[in-house]
Amino acid sequence: MYNATNIDGEVKTGSRVQYSLLLWMSASSPHCGQAEAGSAQWDGAMEPPEDMEGRTFVEVMSEKYSPENFPCRRGPGMGVVVVPTAGPQGSPMKDRLNLPSVLVLNSCGISRAGERAEIVAFCAHVIELDLSHNKLQDWHEIGKIVSNIPNLDFLNLSSNPLAGMALDPRCAEAFSRVRRLVLNNTQVSWDTVLLLAREIPELEELFLCLNEYSSVSVSSVVCPTLRLLHITDNSLKDWTEVRKFGPMFPSLETLIMANNHLTSIQDNKDILQRLFPKLRSMNLNNSGLSQWDDIEKLNFFPRLEEVRLQGIPLLQTYTNVERRSLMIAQLPAISLLNGSVVTDNEREDAERFFIRYYLDYPEEELPDRYHSLVTKYGKLEPLAEIDLRPRCRAQVEVHCEEKVQELNIRLDQTVAELKKQLTTVVQLSTNSMRLYYIDKFSAFGPEEMRYNTRALHSYSIQDGDEILVVPKTK
Repeated sequence: MYNATNIDGEVKTGSRVQYSLLLWMSASSPHCGQAEAGSAQWDGAMEPPEDMEGRTFVEVMSEKYSPENFPCRRGPGMGVVVVPTAGPQGSPMKDRLNLPSVLVLNSCGISRAGERAEIVAFCAHVIELDLSHNKLQDWHEIGKIVSNIPNLDFLNLSSNPLAGMALDPRCAEAFSRVRRLVLNNTQVSWDTVLLLAREIPELEELFLCLNEYSSVSVSSVVCPTLRLLHITDNSLKDWTEVRKFGPMFPSLETLIMANNHLTSIQDNKDILQRLFPKLRSMNLNNSGLSQWDDIEKLNFFPRLEEVRLQGIPLLQTYTNVERRSLMIAQLPAISLLNGSVVTDNEREDAERFFIRYYLDYPEEELPDRYHSLVTKYGKLEPLAEIDLRPRCRAQVEVHCEEKVQELNIRLDQTVAELKKQLTTVVQLSTNSMRLYYIDKFSAFGPEEMRYNTRALHSYSIQDGDEILVVPKTK
């Protein structure tokens, strides 16, 4: 599985290969995930057999995609029936495999490649390979797998124990055809990342989440093709580290670095305009930004149109409405904020809200954006405060024959309940009175309150109105 943090910075299990999982998971082995009811099962225990040296890529692929466990292709174009021409004596490979072009072999205990000739024979058509959550810790073995899959475009090595494992430059050449590389939670060194970026001439997407990076080194070799860098859940708190990505990845369009606790954006306008010239989307969720100046600096990235800024200290004291309105007003070029489209009407409302929000601030505390918006809309007056909540009580005059008495009544009660309240005032039983409502501003006459279950607020009773009590004649 594609063990990466999502665009909101949350660690999720998902994948570019998930669409294929739905198609063939029912035939997957117990060694590589649970099978659905009714699908073929491997013989033996639910867990991979104990093997001090681990299992090979060839062994797992042979078992999972054998005709017994994976009896047919799942839809056109999803795979091919591969029949090997010949295999070495004692080979684990079957006579044929129903092999899709998207291989998911996660959590299978793989630590070695297996026979090179068999990888070549069976994997010529494979374009995506998920080897996450295995036991691969030798770059030579990984290179042996990758170098023999000529059309490989996507490779996921997440959660393999690669910490401290050196990558030989000659081995790194094996990855040259990969364009999307996932190294989440591998603790792979930054020097190894730079070596891979140098040896992969068309690398477009790089995932480096959960690798405990607190600093990165600058490379003299530029990676001009990288468009997406997903580096969430690390410890890149200082902008001087983030700044290094600009020269290394000049074509970067999407930078996702949620949960890094970045404290500020320190460069000025001229530097920021040159630093990320093609950046369109930036995720700073759960960073440490605490100043509006940092938000304003996002305007200096010339092509930035989408930002995510949830969970930052700066916004903790604001209401949800204030947060979104103030952010939209501060970021005039942003068309997508926290995943929601900013419409023209919403932007105008937010900008007008921004002006009124700062009306009572002293001149020296007004943000620059305030003055530009006043130029656009003028200095707006505060909105009138209108309480639209229904009234709970009213002060009315109760008239009964010659007697008049002021009474404070609840408007959430019914006519029957009001009659009960009036029994002690007019000395009549509830069955011996008729009630009439008199609106002091109405040109019409009294309205009989004939329905005992009707709520008083439905009459729109106001302070000063009258309730006329008429005894029933026998």
